[in-house]
Amino acid sequence: MNGEKRSKRTANAGERAATIREQPVTYDDYANMPDDGKRYEIADGVLESMSPGPTPKHQVISYFMQNVLTNGCQNDYIVIASPVDLILSPTEVRQPDIVMINRSRIGIITRRGIEGIPDLVVEILSPHSVKRDRFDKLDVYSAYRIPEYWIADPGNEALEQYVLSDGSYELLNVYERDEAVRSERLPCVSFTMGQILDAAADLPG
Repeated sequence: MNGEKRSKRTANAGERAATIREQPVTYDDYANMPDDGKRYEIADGVLESMSPGPTPKHQVISYFMQNVLTNGCQNDYIVIASPVDLILSPTEVRQPDIVMINRSRIGIITRRGIEGIPDLVVEILSPHSVKRDRFDKLDVYSAYRIPEYWIADPGNEALEQYVLSDGSYELLNVYERDEAVRSERLPCVSFTMGQILDAAADLPG
């Protein structure tokens, strides 16, 4: 009899654990996880690892792009580079490589991260992030109505500029290496991909 009760208790505990695992992961769940040194995003309630980490070349490109954006736009915008949590909803938390927020909307920047819709997100392609950046994040960022999304493509020495139109992204322009990147929404922007890529030219990856 005691063995039967223990079996039932074990079964019930297993059922409860299964139920917990099936529930969507929220920002609070994620924030209370023990630090294992990895980076994660929450995609529609599913915890996704961002391993492997970005390459040194990716990080140098990110640093110089953040620099040129800050130098040109710091009077009107705050430019933040990853890692930072972009909390779009309790079950949708992303980590863009670069985020720009107009200073008039500085209230969306909190201790937890960015809690609201930024003016621009930038993702820098790397071999393990192509699908996530070109498809998954394109859909998510448009669904949450982020007005402008850039995909920097170091392999092709180009930058793809997507703008929100009727609830979905339109590929407005593809800037090649020596073309000046411009944005109607962000008039302070002016740089070329060549400027950014030359800083990382000697690095592998």
